[in-house]
Amino acid sequence: MRSFTEKQIRTSFVNSTLRERKELVLPPDFAELDWANLDYLGWRDHKIPSLGYVFAEVDDELVGAVLRRSDGVTRGRPQCNWCEDVTLPNDVVFFSAKRAGQAGRNGNTIGTLVCAGFECSANVRVLPPIAYEGFDREAARVQRIEALRLNVYAFVRAVRLGG
Repeated sequence: MRSFTEKQIRTSFVNSTLRERKELVLPPDFAELDWANLDYLGWRDHKIPSLGYVFAEVDDELVGAVLRRSDGVTRGRPQCNWCEDVTLPNDVVFFSAKRAGQAGRNGNTIGTLVCAGFECSANVRVLPPIAYEGFDREAARVQRIEALRLNVYAFVRAVRLGG
C-alpha cells in the first residue's frame, strides 16, 4: 500500500459526516507505519472502542469507511472474512458499516467478520504450515496476501457504491 497523509485519510471517508472526519483519532503509531507491508489500513478508535476505521485503495483511489463493532457474541470461533486465517492468534468480531450516499442515510449497512485489531496484513504474511510434501509455502503466502486485498477491496467498494 502507498503511504498517505492525515489529510488524505480524513478526506477519503465515504460513509461519515464532516464531524466524524474531524474527530477521527489516528492510530498512535501512524508516523511509523510500515506501509509496504500493509494491504489496507485499519484500526480501532482508542477513545471509542466500538468504532473502527478501514482504508484501502479502490480503483487507484483511497477509500475510507467508519465501522461499528457489534455488541453481539458469536458462538464458537469465527473466521475472519478478510484474511481467512484458520489459525488466528487474535479475536474476530463483527463490524458493520453504513453504505455511502442515500443508501446509508436510509439506514442500509453492510457487515463482515474481521480480526478485532485489524491484524490481517500481519496474519497473511506468516508462512503457512506445510500442508503436504512439496507444498510451496511462499506461493501460498503470496496467494493469501492477494486474497486479503481482494476481500478488503470488495468490502470497501461495496460501502462506497451504496445500495
